[in-house]
Amino acid sequence: MTMLSQFKDNKSVAHVAPLIVFMALLMPFQLTNWLKWDHPDAPWWRQFPEQWQYPAQSLICIGLLIYLRKNYDLKWSKYVLLGAVMGAIGIGIWILPTQIHSWLGLEGDQEGVLKLLGVMPRDEGFNPQDLADRFGGSSLVYWSSFSMRIFRAAVVVALVEEIFWRGFLMRFLLDRDRDYWKVPFGKPAWVSFLIVTFAFVFIHQPVDYVAAFIFGSIMYWVAVRTKSLLACVVMHGVANLLMGWYAISFDKFGLW
Repeated sequence: MTMLSQFKDNKSVAHVAPLIVFMALLMPFQLTNWLKWDHPDAPWWRQFPEQWQYPAQSLICIGLLIYLRKNYDLKWSKYVLLGAVMGAIGIGIWILPTQIHSWLGLEGDQEGVLKLLGVMPRDEGFNPQDLADRFGGSSLVYWSSFSMRIFRAAVVVALVEEIFWRGFLMRFLLDRDRDYWKVPFGKPAWVSFLIVTFAFVFIHQPVDYVAAFIFGSIMYWVAVRTKSLLACVVMHGVANLLMGWYAISFDKFGLW
């Protein structure tokens, strides 16, 4: 058996590797701003490196997920609709603080409790119009950029994160020394709730910590209630899809 076959047939590797690859493809650039040159004379791929890095990251990771697909239990369940509904509710809670910022007519960043709760403008971030403007306002460029960003958020991120957080880590924490794959999906326990939820929180920006904790808690409930990994993926995907729509529609680009 080749090393590649062993990799493909290892269920644990299949659940962990996509998230590692996902982070490794972008984290060095985000931490160092390597390649980014924010200057009018910079070529587009250096002025807006995320416009090509995100699509490249998405395509590599979706290819890896397809290659490893037999390891994932993504069977259809009657609870998938519940996941979609909870995704809409969860993201409504997530975007509420920045919407309150707009409703109250607040100016700029806030401090203290408001900052902790995420009541911030969230207007600086990924905007497909930035790239379109470099190409004469091309609608093709705009919609291509927007579509790939939505695909990344609603499909790739939802799959990569839920396969790891709920599909692997919730099980692993309950039986680390034996065959944790025998642990039923969605088995409740305080240790898995606290570790998985707080880990999910801390991979987000501090401004999102409160919202991420609430969202992660709802996601944990969905996993326990439905016993369906697909329901969790759908919840995450619907949430990210709606967040992308909201970010573009209300100029809240800092959300994604």
